[in-house]
Amino acid sequence: MKIAISGLNATDNPAPGLGVAKSLKGYELIGFSYDVNEPANYLDVFSKKYLMPFPTLGIEELENRLKDIEKKEGKIDLIIPCLDAELPLYIKYQDRLKNLGIKTFLPNLESFELRNKNKLAKLSQELGLKYPKTYEIASIKEITDLLREDKLKFPFMVKGNYYKAYKANNLEEAIEYFYTISNEWGFPILLQEMVSGEEINLVGLGDGKGNLVGAVSMKKLTTTSLGKIWSGITINNPKLLEIAQKFIKATKWKGPFELECMSDANEVYMIEINPRFPAWIYFATEVGVNLAQMLVKLANGEKIEANLNFPIGKMYVRFTDEVVVDFDEFKKLMMSKEL
Repeated sequence: MKIAISGLNATDNPAPGLGVAKSLKGYELIGFSYDVNEPANYLDVFSKKYLMPFPTLGIEELENRLKDIEKKEGKIDLIIPCLDAELPLYIKYQDRLKNLGIKTFLPNLESFELRNKNKLAKLSQELGLKYPKTYEIASIKEITDLLREDKLKFPFMVKGNYYKAYKANNLEEAIEYFYTISNEWGFPILLQEMVSGEEINLVGLGDGKGNLVGAVSMKKLTTTSLGKIWSGITINNPKLLEIAQKFIKATKWKGPFELECMSDANEVYMIEINPRFPAWIYFATEVGVNLAQMLVKLANGEKIEANLNFPIGKMYVRFTDEVVVDFDEFKKLMMSKEL
């Protein structure tokens, strides 16, 4: 079986692709990359790597690229997209990919949009979950208005609807982050009250029928400057599992997801729902819940047994590594768009 995986970045802001690939040893894996500088382009976990057109170019460019790759590579059986920015394209055109003989295992567009950051407050309310006060804005004036009306106090989070989140301690920082995010990712910008407590996350897999078929939860111990996990520990948090099951049942979510929550002594607050595997997905595999492999089996129409059991107190530690390759590989990938 030939599986294509995207999200090959592996820097201090890692994408999930490498962890998904490490979870699928034994399959023939192809890497889909958007940048020649993505480190996993130069690792041997993939039999071949291809540069892909940016999702903003649309379905025709994607289809043409896939057809071109299949002429050289043979049939691609399954694509596992791992980046937020590409998911709307893959989700919207699942049927067109199916007509090419390529499987995916993704939610429908309605479910996907329900967990957008600018709609998560409504979904949380419908599910009976706590959610921090969040305001959707498109101008600096709206920031000052919210502060003047005492609806928001420092510090608060400045977030993009897809990527990036910064803690603003004063107006100068809030304005800087507003422009940083909007210049890169556009609007809306979200302002969210800070919630104190421990950051806890859950990675899970929904079968599209309202069932949570696999999950692992953990607590972040240390993070990078961008808030990405550097070390963490598996935990047993019944409330977090309940939130995941409510989300899956209400949306009939199909595919991978990650819950990002904050927990204090009394409450668990929903912060984000990511519509894909997180970069720490290999942690789940190593503690006995191989969600990537379960996804492959579900995509193939196989029946699987739910797996919500994992050992508590297992620690995850991310580390940096180096790889040395010929510069010719970099040039080849840049010129021919394949390696």
